[in-house]
Amino acid sequence: MEYRTVGKTGIQVSSLCFGTMSFGGNADEETSKKMFRRCREAGINFFDTANAYSMGVSEQILGACIADCRDEIVLTTKVFNPMGQDINARGLSRRHIMLEVENSLRRLQTDRIDFYFVHQFDRTTPMEETLRALDDLQQQGKILYPAVSNWAAWQIAKALGIAAKEQLARFELIQPMYNLVKRQAEVEILPLAESEQIGVIPYSPLGGGLLSGKYGLGRKPEQGRLVENKMYTARYGDPMNFEVAERFTAYAEEREIHPATLAVAWVMSNPAVTAPIIGARNLEQLECSLAALDLNMTPEWRKEISALSITPPPATDRTEEVMS
Repeated sequence: MEYRTVGKTGIQVSSLCFGTMSFGGNADEETSKKMFRRCREAGINFFDTANAYSMGVSEQILGACIADCRDEIVLTTKVFNPMGQDINARGLSRRHIMLEVENSLRRLQTDRIDFYFVHQFDRTTPMEETLRALDDLQQQGKILYPAVSNWAAWQIAKALGIAAKEQLARFELIQPMYNLVKRQAEVEILPLAESEQIGVIPYSPLGGGLLSGKYGLGRKPEQGRLVENKMYTARYGDPMNFEVAERFTAYAEEREIHPATLAVAWVMSNPAVTAPIIGARNLEQLECSLAALDLNMTPEWRKEISALSITPPPATDRTEEVMS
């Protein structure tokens, strides 16, 4: 296992992070614990969850898993999504953050969270309010570092500026969506992370299963997130995405590599990426992603795979500067 440093924190994490969104949902407790043990056998010390995953059950199962090895684990969880019917049981207000961090600590059976993510952008709460609350939690030792997921680059940059001006704890880890069919992060988020020395752990390296080899033009499995979940159907429903999946699957099969393995390895090979977040419903799916650890993807190989999809235009939209 290769270990990488998260930004400027000095924390060493495995080059794959295991995401536990399936815990308590698509994976029962027994299966979840088996996958956790397999990850540890592979050398993974980095685990990601969220309070909203199975409404807290994911945190509970992960908490039981790490009970006897907590000090060896780098742990993340998140806050933002609704955790009840009450109008205030959501968002990034100081009130909600302070309540939810205590609930997460209890479910995870720990006294601190290594990286605490704001899960989405809250348009109703001033950034200063959110950042001050996170800074207070760091001062109290309940979180070690604030982190951010699903924010645009301009929002992250604004928050970094506020944190610097007000001398507050800044975001040290970013969690964007990133895979071969969703490459928007390459335009500004990944360059921002490299410039400011912030860690990056992208989610959905398989595109919700689109790049797992099961999908193509006119080809879909009977089960899967892209079939059963409206959010994923909307996210990846563009026919162009299925064209990319078709080309990518053929490319992987010609080289006798499982598409899921190659998809994870491609994300891992981006120099700005600290560790892709892999997930699984069962041990079989997990093994395909873990196999990415054995692939040595050269810059030339990465470029070849990248050509199978559309490279997003640069932030200035001056495409000629990229082509020259």
